[in-house]
Amino acid sequence: MVKLTKRAENLLLLIWIQAFVAMTGSLFYSEIMGYLPCELCWYQRILMYPLVVIYGIAAIKKEINMALPGIILSGIGMLVSAYHYLIQKVPALQEIGGSCTGGVPCNVVYVNYFGFITIPFLALMAFIIIFVLHLALLKELAKEKGGVNNG
Repeated sequence: MVKLTKRAENLLLLIWIQAFVAMTGSLFYSEIMGYLPCELCWYQRILMYPLVVIYGIAAIKKEINMALPGIILSGIGMLVSAYHYLIQKVPALQEIGGSCTGGVPCNVVYVNYFGFITIPFLALMAFIIIFVLHLALLKELAKEKGGVNNG
């Protein structure tokens, strides 16, 4: 077990907060606003919700090794969210989005803040933030190990 620096602990906490906000945001849109999730939305939820548990436990136990699946899930989540966003915004791909097997087509746009911020865009930003913060966390740990070995 590696002793985490205060910065590493803060990064873990920030990642957990981002995952928690993304999860509660998706639940707000479906349970409060009544927007039914499409098939790709469900895949994004499947990738996001475990991150709350993974990073929460890693932050409490102060162990980065148990958070390794988080970078994999967030990386896959970025791809799914980017694809979903393209289905909504690129006219040539919008026909593909209508062929989702669920009850709601994947090209449905429930919200469109400022003309470009949709629910998949919000998920994409959350996955990117989690991924980048995790990379920063790994860099912090590498710097810490380098300092220990050199000192």
